[in-house]
Amino acid sequence: MPGGDVSGDGAAGPVIAGAGPVGPAGERATVRLRDGGPEEPPRYAPEWLQLRESADAAARAQDLLDPLRIRLANLPGRAGGLVVHDLGCGTGSMGRWLAPRLDGAQHWVLHDRDPYLLHFAAVASPRSAADGSRVSVETRRGDVARLTPDALTGATLVTASALLDVLTREEIDALADACTGAGCPALLTLSVAGRVELGPADPLDAEIAEAFNAHQRRSGLLGPDAVTMACEAFAERGATVRVCPSPWRLGPDEAALTEQWLRGWVGAAVEQRPELRERAERYLRDRLAACAAGELRVVVHHSDLLALPRPAGNAS
Repeated sequence: MPGGDVSGDGAAGPVIAGAGPVGPAGERATVRLRDGGPEEPPRYAPEWLQLRESADAAARAQDLLDPLRIRLANLPGRAGGLVVHDLGCGTGSMGRWLAPRLDGAQHWVLHDRDPYLLHFAAVASPRSAADGSRVSVETRRGDVARLTPDALTGATLVTASALLDVLTREEIDALADACTGAGCPALLTLSVAGRVELGPADPLDAEIAEAFNAHQRRSGLLGPDAVTMACEAFAERGATVRVCPSPWRLGPDEAALTEQWLRGWVGAAVEQRPELRERAERYLRDRLAACAAGELRVVVHHSDLLALPRPAGNAS
């Protein structure tokens, strides 16, 4: 049962892969970065990633950039340029946002499990840094759960967007091990925080949100607990960690994104709690109507995390 199909009338509609659950109930829809056979359906459609890109760009925490720039400027070997590993890169939106905000030559290593998304990301990657220096890219398929310090040899930065909340505790530990083992800073953005604000309010808002959060935690995934777990994992390994809010603020200008988000959000809640279906049908119809009329405002809370490990080889 596709997660977004919660109504028998006009509220029903396709959910773009990534906006909500589109596989069999219980199937893990993540950017595992694990090679799969050609029959395996994509977890994230480029249409969804493109639809959310401008909201992501507006939401990312600018306050984390200065401490990141300071660390990168002081890294040994910086004269050779930055080497940035982007995990679960999707269509490459993180690179398009970050590369033009950093000075110096950059080489981006784009990781994803989907070869089509990797191709899209490489073709659409930025070509120049903030100071006009050259930006180059390469693509790799791999498994984030198997990331090791050796895989990050030579890396000066690890980035990811909307990744932490679809990982398990073991995978976050592996990511923290790899980054701290390599002495490599990590900028991990747009992890769901488990809080949503909708205006005007509806009595069912809280129940849908609770069911959605439970869906996010299925099969051992961390969902809205991911940022807390990641902070602990990096701090336990000696890294300095900063967290900033990065909320989506959706109004009439983001109606297409809001519609898809609503379908996926309610669909996931119903997949988690099928007894919500009848009330959720009414709720979704009303919310979609308000969205179409330009009357709906939504704040979807996320968090951005910057982890600054001790440089590799520094025992202090």
